[in-house]
Amino acid sequence: MRSKIDQNDIFIYNSLTGLKEKFKSINPQKLGIYVCGPTVYSYVHLGNCRTFLSFDTIIRYFKFLGYNVRYVRNITDAGHLENDLDEGEDKISKKARLEQVEPMEIVQKYTVDFHNVMQSFNALPPSIEPTATGHIVEQIEMVQTILNKGLAYESNGSIYFDVLKYKEEGGGYGELSGRDIDELLSGTRELEGQSEKKNSFDFALWKKASPEHIMRWSSPWSVGFPGWHLECSVMGTKYLGEQFDIHGGGMDLKFPHHECEIAQGKAANGTAPVNYWMHGNMLTLNGKRMSKTTGNTLLPRELFSGDNDLLDKAYSPTVVRFFMQQAHYRSTLDFSSAALRASEKGFNKLMAALKLLGDIEYKSGVLDDSEDLKVNELCNKCYEHMNDDFNSPKTIATLFELVAKINTFTTNNTIGKISEKTFKYLKDTFEGFVIDVFGLLPLVENDSDKLDGTINLLVEMRDEAKQNKDYALSDKIRDNLSQIGVQLKDGKEGTTYIIK
Repeated sequence: MRSKIDQNDIFIYNSLTGLKEKFKSINPQKLGIYVCGPTVYSYVHLGNCRTFLSFDTIIRYFKFLGYNVRYVRNITDAGHLENDLDEGEDKISKKARLEQVEPMEIVQKYTVDFHNVMQSFNALPPSIEPTATGHIVEQIEMVQTILNKGLAYESNGSIYFDVLKYKEEGGGYGELSGRDIDELLSGTRELEGQSEKKNSFDFALWKKASPEHIMRWSSPWSVGFPGWHLECSVMGTKYLGEQFDIHGGGMDLKFPHHECEIAQGKAANGTAPVNYWMHGNMLTLNGKRMSKTTGNTLLPRELFSGDNDLLDKAYSPTVVRFFMQQAHYRSTLDFSSAALRASEKGFNKLMAALKLLGDIEYKSGVLDDSEDLKVNELCNKCYEHMNDDFNSPKTIATLFELVAKINTFTTNNTIGKISEKTFKYLKDTFEGFVIDVFGLLPLVENDSDKLDGTINLLVEMRDEAKQNKDYALSDKIRDNLSQIGVQLKDGKEGTTYIIK
């Protein structure tokens, strides 16, 4: 019997080519994937989390199919400059000054927070989680290699990648992002000695530290620190090889970060470092991108506790995870109370069906070939949708079709309509996708959950009463809830409540 790997052809949208391509790993049944991790100078926000959870689902699916996955996700603990012009101040050092602590205290504090948040979302830990500061020697070595090949230059103790020289020697700088160097050149003014760089789009491989810069290391060129883009090239190469399968990250990293990684990899090793580039899209809040720099953010702990002014109640991490999976990883997703409420209802239906399926004992009956075929087709579709660039929303929609089948079998006691083989396939597929692939866990019910469920039930009863024009009952439910401190709020997106 063939393995799941052999039976499933996966197609991945490759950002490098702009096409869906059939995935073929460098080593059979093995997968090397690198995902850009957080810069640990503040609490991780939900926009960051979406990227990591998208790739968590993708990695889970590869493992579900039987791939031996080496998943590398870095921690940027050396900080990097505040913009892409190699200017400004190191973000970690800046935060250390503000809080009057050592930079590594900042790193430790926010790394622990990041790990706790990922654990609350039931995200798998990476196989290797290297840090930038743990690989300074290797970064210096890669800089020297690029210098030796004539594709970088020294200027006042700093080392810059020579983009024009790289292009002259056949390098395709701009191949990932679609940037045209000739257009950049024509639109760039002469630097006139105002910068250390030959051209404005050259990027730092090593920066000489200013006197006030806290985090610094000795190198052959100066006491300084590595460029932001360098760390991922070094750690990806060290743990996955000079060429590996997949590199992932947020859409905002495509340029300049990932573009520079490609250039560094080709310059140092003479080969394209990655076969498939994957980029997750943004999570928006009130229609605007979530970003630490703009302040338009929502922290996971604010969401889990309900301690925020943006949402009507607290939501479980697993419900939030499910909410994010209902959009394709390459699509934008807007965060709202109405969308979360709908996801919570869907999640509860999914978990109820999971429990029902686990309780069913198969008993043979009168076989219905059409029903047997339909269940098999739905199970097959779960794989087909995930194989199509990890289309989680279509997969989830198919799981809900299976929920309807499961409910029918249990309500009418007609499980015997399908064969025992099909029942096993149904159980393996449904449980496998819900638990193993999507990483969803049943909620642990507590008193707060019971109260929430009771209030939501009364809200639904009130909505039905209003639809039936039974305004006396509708007002009674509202007034009685108000007397015990539950205030209902009617809005365009439905009825919400707060507990005084």
